[in-house]
Amino acid sequence: RTMIDNVNKLGAEITIGEDLRITRAGRFLRNYKLDELPQLIDVLRGKMSLVGPRPEVPKYVAFYGSEAIDIVFSVKPGITDLASIEFRDESTILGKSLNPEKTYKEEILPIKLNYYIKYVSSNNLLSDFYLILRTLKAIVK
Repeated sequence: RTMIDNVNKLGAEITIGEDLRITRAGRFLRNYKLDELPQLIDVLRGKMSLVGPRPEVPKYVAFYGSEAIDIVFSVKPGITDLASIEFRDESTILGKSLNPEKTYKEEILPIKLNYYIKYVSSNNLLSDFYLILRTLKAIVK
């Protein structure tokens, strides 16, 4: 766990800035993306892919639209994708917003959704390999 117990009862479903619900150890794990390692078990079990659209909180999936839902959910969710690389500092962006929920729904989510749809329509082994390398570079950087 990177957050305290009952996290959904204590705030938004998105992580915002220096969210006080994140534990000290959780900050370290999140900073170096070590909190994603348990998802490798889901990759090995065939429930997830290394690369693909990141799973989204159901509350925000409702903003996708039915056509986008069909496209995004046609592939397995992934541990990394272009949206997770481009929005690596999403929590910081939201922390600077006067209305983080609105910023997420109206500014960030549409861009992420566009990345997801683009990935599904053009994914291949070479692009997956490239995204894995970009992810590793972002983590090391």
